[in-house]
Amino acid sequence: MLRRRAGIGAAAFVVLAVVGAGYVVMDRHGAGSAAADSGRNGGSGHGQAAVPGASAKAAGPGTLSVKDEAPTVIPGLGPKTRSAIPAATRQVLVASGKAKNSADSTVTLWSRTADGHWSAGAAWPAHNALRGWTDKHHSGDLHSPIGVFTLSDAGGFDADPGAKLPYHHSSAFRAGGVGFDGEPLDAAFDYVIAIDYNRVPGTSPLDGTQPLGANRGGGIWVHVDHGGPTHGCVSVSAAHMVDLLHTLAPADHPVIVMGDHASLSA
Repeated sequence: MLRRRAGIGAAAFVVLAVVGAGYVVMDRHGAGSAAADSGRNGGSGHGQAAVPGASAKAAGPGTLSVKDEAPTVIPGLGPKTRSAIPAATRQVLVASGKAKNSADSTVTLWSRTADGHWSAGAAWPAHNALRGWTDKHHSGDLHSPIGVFTLSDAGGFDADPGAKLPYHHSSAFRAGGVGFDGEPLDAAFDYVIAIDYNRVPGTSPLDGTQPLGANRGGGIWVHVDHGGPTHGCVSVSAAHMVDLLHTLAPADHPVIVMGDHASLSA
């Protein structure tokens, strides 16, 4: 089958999380339907190292001590955000926006270990919606919704690369046209993971059912990055999409925590 391919790029910024008193956590390794918010339709590894500093005192929940090698809570998430994460969840994809009105973000996959600590994967550069973030998302507002949402289903134009989530392979995941910066969108839906915002979990990402009503938008996905802002989705490189599809597992009850940095810290 002949396909058009577009280069994939994204602006990146580096995040170093300072955790506790005297320790720095550093990553050692360093996203078709007429309903889709981003694309042709215009619709709405994992190691850490603890580096000792001047003090070995712990300073609160999630900080590191001499005996700990990973945090007990995910750094950067405040109590309100953490309380929305289901107790059974062992995989948390954090999409942290640079600012409330920025389309640049960073995505990190956190995995909970058997002893209740959290281990971080690499920090990946990503994009979100053109106008940034909102906690009151509506169709066509060009914002990504802030919140904690389950990740239940995947799919794409390309064949299943070995996804653990249910994968719907279909030529209906077609993208075309250009993005806000004039970049081609041809490969944007090669791989997608449906974000369970205003949708029915357990269905194809192409399913257009919107329980909250059409005015609240829908078709919010994690998909292949095309080098510019989205209409509402979160996008990472094709290689990182494959990483996610290989890793996210229904048995670990994965969720995405998404929003600008300040909102997520609440």
